[in-house]
Amino acid sequence: MSRTTHDLQSLLAELDPHAELAERHLWLIHVLQWMRSAAPSIEVALAKAESFVSAIEADETLRLRLQLWWQRFTATVDLTTLLADFGFAPRTAMVTELADRLRLKLLPGTPETIDAAELFSIALPDEFDARWLSALPEPLLQRLAALLTPPNSQGIGFWQHALLGAITYCAGQILAHGFSPELRLRMSEEAREQQPFHALIHDADELRLEVVHGLRTPERLEQAEQRLRERLDACRAAIGTVYQHFAAEGISVGLVFRVRQLRTRIVRVRQLLDCLTSEHPEVEAARLLAGFVSVGRDRRSLRNLWVTNSSLLAAKVTERSAETGEHYISHNRSEYLQMVRRAAGGGLVMAFTTLLKFGIAAVAGAAFWGGFWAGVNYAVSFVLIQLLHLTVATKQPAMTAPAMAAKLKDMQASDDDAGSLQAFVDEVANLVRTQVAAILGNVLVVFPAALLLSLLLAQIWHPPLDEEYARHVLDSLHLLGPSLLFAAYTGVLLFVSSLIAGWVENWFVLRQLDSAIRYNPHFTRWLGRARAKRWGDFWRTNISGFAANISLGMMLGLTPAVAAFFGLGLEVRHVTLSSGQVGAACATLGQAVLQLPAFWWAVAMLPFNGALNVMVSFYLAFRMALRAHNINRVERSRIYAAIRQRLRARPSSFFLP
Repeated sequence: MSRTTHDLQSLLAELDPHAELAERHLWLIHVLQWMRSAAPSIEVALAKAESFVSAIEADETLRLRLQLWWQRFTATVDLTTLLADFGFAPRTAMVTELADRLRLKLLPGTPETIDAAELFSIALPDEFDARWLSALPEPLLQRLAALLTPPNSQGIGFWQHALLGAITYCAGQILAHGFSPELRLRMSEEAREQQPFHALIHDADELRLEVVHGLRTPERLEQAEQRLRERLDACRAAIGTVYQHFAAEGISVGLVFRVRQLRTRIVRVRQLLDCLTSEHPEVEAARLLAGFVSVGRDRRSLRNLWVTNSSLLAAKVTERSAETGEHYISHNRSEYLQMVRRAAGGGLVMAFTTLLKFGIAAVAGAAFWGGFWAGVNYAVSFVLIQLLHLTVATKQPAMTAPAMAAKLKDMQASDDDAGSLQAFVDEVANLVRTQVAAILGNVLVVFPAALLLSLLLAQIWHPPLDEEYARHVLDSLHLLGPSLLFAAYTGVLLFVSSLIAGWVENWFVLRQLDSAIRYNPHFTRWLGRARAKRWGDFWRTNISGFAANISLGMMLGLTPAVAAFFGLGLEVRHVTLSSGQVGAACATLGQAVLQLPAFWWAVAMLPFNGALNVMVSFYLAFRMALRAHNINRVERSRIYAAIRQRLRARPSSFFLP
């Protein structure tokens, strides 16, 4: 018979306080498995608990055996690791915590342990355990506590001693982390002056004295408890000021992880205080243990670790991208025409990039090096376009999406609901109109420019493509082939490049590298004060663009080579580069290309190529930005309805300035 189906008599017969450590702990695990077998019925679980307590109350021998088992359990198992440490990382580092959670997932635990936290994870792993523990009635809990308490016991009990020890341990951890330079230097000046952490251990010791010495008056105990609670509130407020530093000077997952650990540990002390001073200690103890079940599940979750500690980083990355994205939205005719000119210039540069790409493909040997130098070609071209203040249309959506989400957040804070919604729809129309202009500016220039450059190269030397390769280029861009999938994949790469850009800029700001360039004595001695200041300002302004352009270029070049290594056959379809490739192929095939169905299928592919590049990258960036700004579904539905209304009433506003 399986352990989960043992009947009560078998479980009680298994109780042996003189057994080895692992066997004693296995008995506890089997009892809890027997309780868990009642799932999903809480009523059945409570009935089992009632029958368990009643059976022991009815048999004096069983009661003595249980008390002796409990005495040996409390003498050997360290409850501090459960009460004070359960759910917390052993070290305040994100990477080590990730490795620790992987270990918990992949390696089995053992009941042969004196670590109460490890034993708790094995004994109560299911969410149903939290439900039936929370539902235990107070009279039943009091009866169970009476069964475990030896007769004629005086003074405070084992549970109170364990709670006091856990409170002292947690206070020490809070003090150590609050004094760490990573957090202390990021607190506000006012918080540092108040010194909330300095007297924390003293207040915890005062509470211990008041609890342990029963001759003290109840008023002094209440005062000691109140002082400790106020001290904890002051520590939590001081830690809260660290977030203000994140908002102004960058953020890291590691710092967020440390702050969350410290804030949660302060909450843990308050929970332990509730258990210690409650008028219904058994109920509070059951509630605390039920909460530990959920904590244990979260402790093993890799997804929970990443989501809870990267949300602020995602918000900061989207804010960085939003600052850049504002520059890609035109609001009037002058800005619209300026965007067309910048896109046309970007298309001209990309025509040279296209021809150089064919040259690299012709001379490159290994697939990796061909992809690497193609990536370098793209990256250099994108950076050149950035420095010349030109634009590549497909890079805009992933930057403009966070800017739009930021406006949604502003709309939520506005008092004029209808007016702010209308303003947002106007901004959507501005964005779409700007994007259409940028794509047309790129495509309508890169195609004839690549065609003319190829013809010129054919006159001077020879065509960049032979006839067979030119036909292959057209066939590879066929609308009915896999190009639509490749275009969508390229949109993903565009989104990833925006994430890299936001992350690198946040890292640059977090490390204060612009200030280091301006004021570091080595830089100022080498460059001079004025030039060092210009360099600092230059890098602060352009670091995001450099990161986006270089990462995108290398991904466009290398991902096909890496995918080919794994036999995936994955390629990229960037609308500007694809248009240039069609132009170069036309130069080789001449006027006869107009009679080829492959040419027209490739031309038909270009609008879909651009649309997928733009829509996929914008959707992914916008979705992430919405989550970072906590925009709910109701707000999204209202916005989508308003946009549809604008499309019906004034469709031209999405295309003409």
